[in-house]
Amino acid sequence: MSTSVEQVLELYELPMNELMARAAAVHRENFPEGDIELATLLSIKTGGCPEDCGYCPQAARYQTDVKATKMMDVEEVLEAARAAKQAGSNRFCMGAAWREPKDRDIEKVVAMIKGVKDLGLETCATLGMLAPEQAKALGDAGLDYYNHNLDTSEDFYGSVINTRQYQDRLDTLQSVRSAGMSVCCGGIIGMGETRKQRAAFIAKLANLNPYPESVPINHLVPVAGTPLAEQKGVDPLEFVRTIAIARITMPTARVRLSAGRQELGRAVQAMCFMAGANSIFYGDKLLTTDNPEADADRALLAELGLKTKTACKAEVLV
Repeated sequence: MSTSVEQVLELYELPMNELMARAAAVHRENFPEGDIELATLLSIKTGGCPEDCGYCPQAARYQTDVKATKMMDVEEVLEAARAAKQAGSNRFCMGAAWREPKDRDIEKVVAMIKGVKDLGLETCATLGMLAPEQAKALGDAGLDYYNHNLDTSEDFYGSVINTRQYQDRLDTLQSVRSAGMSVCCGGIIGMGETRKQRAAFIAKLANLNPYPESVPINHLVPVAGTPLAEQKGVDPLEFVRTIAIARITMPTARVRLSAGRQELGRAVQAMCFMAGANSIFYGDKLLTTDNPEADADRALLAELGLKTKTACKAEVLV
């Protein structure tokens, strides 16, 4: 059964305590252990991207502090993956600032995927748009998840990005599904969109068939030099509402607190976990923006009495 924009708006308009209670009930039903997935994100190729995404400091056309680099060597990536596993992560995500990868790039990423899988970690990659044969090569290598965000609603998309069409993103997601991989797909809240546009974004995700297994929800981190540098974002409680609604409309997905957690603070993060978030990016750096340090994350989860999902099992933090 499809989810309409109007239905999502009705959820946004519920009293906060009712919305949180509904989200918590859905979460408990589908994730009875209540464990939090820890995912580490590594930028394997930073900067120099030809796209014009208004939020992104990796776009070559913007004057930011991000310096373009070449793709990392396989052994460098595996060293980072070993460290991530040692720190407690169970999923290792590899991101590259490309509009779309070249076939020779895919060959190198395939070697990374196989090496990370051998360490016993789940694998995820975000490399830009994929041709069907590229998606098949990644799937054949054992890639578990491919991340390709919708970013926002279709009617707001052109206010943020013009070098890639919304349908391009949907086409890549279809290629990923056809290759047998799971989908990681979400977006960014607070780029200037209206509540109705946020509702349309959530509805679009929920109506993908099937909806994504992993849904990263980012809170905009304004970066100097980008078009959205002065954007004020959304009220933290509106962000919590969005997390709750993602949980209700996509009951079995891992809803991930992604970029912007540091700005939200401990109390709002705790509310997000209560609202059904059950995955975080773990470590002190995302692709280019700061993230809460691993020790701070573990302390917060321990204080809240939340378990973490490791590569093998869930463990209680004490």
